[in-house]
Amino acid sequence: MNSPSEVFRPLGSTGLSCHPLGFGCYRIADGNAEHEAALRDYLKRGGNLIDTSANYTDGHSEILVGKVLKDYARDRVIVVTKAGYIQGQNMRLAQSQPFPEVVKYGEGIWHCIHPEFLDTQISFSCQRLQLETIDVFLLHNPEYFLSHQAHHKDLDAADHSEFYRRIGQAFRFLEDQVQRGKIRWYGISSNNFGLPLSEPDRTSVERCLAEAEKISPEHHFRVIQLPMNLYESGGALEKNNAGETVLEFCRRHELGVLVNRPLNAFFNHRLVRLADFATPGEKVGKADLAALLDALRQHEQALSSELEVSSIAGRGTGLAALLEQIVPQVSSVEHWEQIVARHVIVPLQRWIEENGRRHGNNILWGSWIQEFFPLLHATLDEVERFVQAQQQSSSDAVRIRFRRAGYPESSGSLSQMALNLLMSVDELSCVLLGMRRSSYVQDAFESLRLPAVDALAVLKNFQKQL
Repeated sequence: MNSPSEVFRPLGSTGLSCHPLGFGCYRIADGNAEHEAALRDYLKRGGNLIDTSANYTDGHSEILVGKVLKDYARDRVIVVTKAGYIQGQNMRLAQSQPFPEVVKYGEGIWHCIHPEFLDTQISFSCQRLQLETIDVFLLHNPEYFLSHQAHHKDLDAADHSEFYRRIGQAFRFLEDQVQRGKIRWYGISSNNFGLPLSEPDRTSVERCLAEAEKISPEHHFRVIQLPMNLYESGGALEKNNAGETVLEFCRRHELGVLVNRPLNAFFNHRLVRLADFATPGEKVGKADLAALLDALRQHEQALSSELEVSSIAGRGTGLAALLEQIVPQVSSVEHWEQIVARHVIVPLQRWIEENGRRHGNNILWGSWIQEFFPLLHATLDEVERFVQAQQQSSSDAVRIRFRRAGYPESSGSLSQMALNLLMSVDELSCVLLGMRRSSYVQDAFESLRLPAVDALAVLKNFQKQL
């Protein structure tokens, strides 16, 4: 059989053609040289679809994309961005300028797809991306409305009617944005498109399309996005749209399909990472952790020797020392993401604000903090790799199950096998992958060399083992 091929695929009926592998920008941030190098490497290898969002790294993802795109012809790259989340600077905006129909899902995380909010998001995204027109604009996880309702009551038909009313209202606004030249096409990214009919918070591509068709037969709703991987294969297997799967329905109606989380599967309330992290026999221990924290530790010591600054973690503990204490207690990448948000980022922000007030006019402080952020991003990336390496035994178990499902013997890495499986599905326009390092880009592009497989058969057999 042939490989999944690097021949570009149609993005539904948009007239756009995309590489089968897309650059996902979750956790990509401006100011991180490694992230920028990875994005440039992706484009140099022939990739042409970049997927970002207004809330990825609080807008800094879009800023980096905008900087890189200045070096490329506009028609060389398809830019997909999304909006809906109210966090970070959007939270400050919403608190000073209240928007209608805000879903206050939880502390620090609100959501909104009302036209008044979307209007600000398209404007901000265009500024950060340095673009006059966004190729594809997606509503970002609008199912927050259903999830919020489900916290207070059993979902019923009225909740779903209100949900699709809001979708239709947003679509009418987006059609106007198309006419104004702000966007070319629009759609929805939803984690719930692939859920079975029995799940009350399932979102329906069929009903979303019906809302667009109410506006005009010439509507511009042409793209959807959903998670898909070995464990979360509902988009390919669940008959949840008029007796068809999401992929079957989208093929018949010429909707482009982007899939995310190809290597990050959520199963039984935990994250299963579909990648190899260590070679057989490789030891990753405390000495390795201490070594990767050395640069950060030295940078902290250089500041404290010149200025009287408080300790980041209190009790005389610097950030490097704090990480050295915390990381060995982390059980998984998912656990690490929870830990780093609560016990690292929050106290670090307070520390920066406190010392910024005391030393904001000091040239040394300004120079130090400018060098600190790229070092911090790089260090946290390395710590995540350290955490991942502890899970190689789990990756080995997935590989065995993968083979039992009928995936042929392969010399590829687990991540290459998982990507190749999805890119063997003809109905998919593009598989989005977070590639924060050039090594990730290289590994992903190697998956294009693997022969195509009977993806649906493997997915079905894999599900039988769960």
